[in-house]
Amino acid sequence: MKIIISRKGFDLSSGGCPSPILPDGRMISLPIPDSCSGIRYRDLNQYGINFGDLVDQLGGSKASSGSQAHLDPDLSDEVLDRQPGWRPVFGQMKQAQGHLRKQGVTEGDLFLFFGLYQAIKKTADGWAFDRSQPKQHVLWGWMQVGQVVPVTEDTATQLPWAAYHPHIVSPDVTNNTLYLAANHLSLSGADVEFAGAGVFPKYDSGLVLTETGSGAAKPRVSRWRLPGWFCPYDSDFGDDSMAVRPPITYLGAAKRWQPDGETVLLDTSGRWQEAVLDTAHYPEAERWALELIASNAGANT
Repeated sequence: MKIIISRKGFDLSSGGCPSPILPDGRMISLPIPDSCSGIRYRDLNQYGINFGDLVDQLGGSKASSGSQAHLDPDLSDEVLDRQPGWRPVFGQMKQAQGHLRKQGVTEGDLFLFFGLYQAIKKTADGWAFDRSQPKQHVLWGWMQVGQVVPVTEDTATQLPWAAYHPHIVSPDVTNNTLYLAANHLSLSGADVEFAGAGVFPKYDSGLVLTETGSGAAKPRVSRWRLPGWFCPYDSDFGDDSMAVRPPITYLGAAKRWQPDGETVLLDTSGRWQEAVLDTAHYPEAERWALELIASNAGANT
């Protein structure tokens, strides 16, 4: 089984600002702008909040309510009016999809989606970022792959419930592929049935990837703290050749890793999208993912 740590949603480059954490802790992943999608931010709603209002009011946003949005991954049925048969779906293309294919990502593999987040507050002028709170990389959703569908000009007819999806609206792109969610999560050790895909409804420290300790005066968002077993190296290492197991893709260089007790610090800087971990070499990973989902899935069962 592969676990894919997948970067999705607004950040300072794609969108111009973080996605919001609401005052009650609920998280909304803002999809990046896409001038060809046909879906506008004002068409999208979650938890009774309109995405158009968010992008109009939050400082730094490169989008407005009338801008078009790349709704992908699309994991929550309430965000948009749905056609019968809808199921959670994620699309990938070009080099990023080539990487997933090369790594053998297929049915049964698990995407964990993360993005850049910051708390917001309500002001007299509408929504605003709470600048006293940090920007953090936070896990916000998951999807176990139930089916892999190469996109062609016929896909809109074959999957009419997904005809709105940006990867179907613009089908003629290299390596264009859809991943359809499994109906139910299937991980070893699971004794409760969870949905095959969903969003984590509320912020929790267990979903935070960014190192939040007090060691650095100004912590870097891309510096993550992970369980120690993520490290592909023994505790005493100096170069890439000393890896004892295949590292998570894109992040394997020895200089990125710093063991710290039972955890490891990882420099994840760079513009990668899909980092793939092969659980055949990391037996702890599947249990970690299951516990993460079980603790944070909320009503997504």
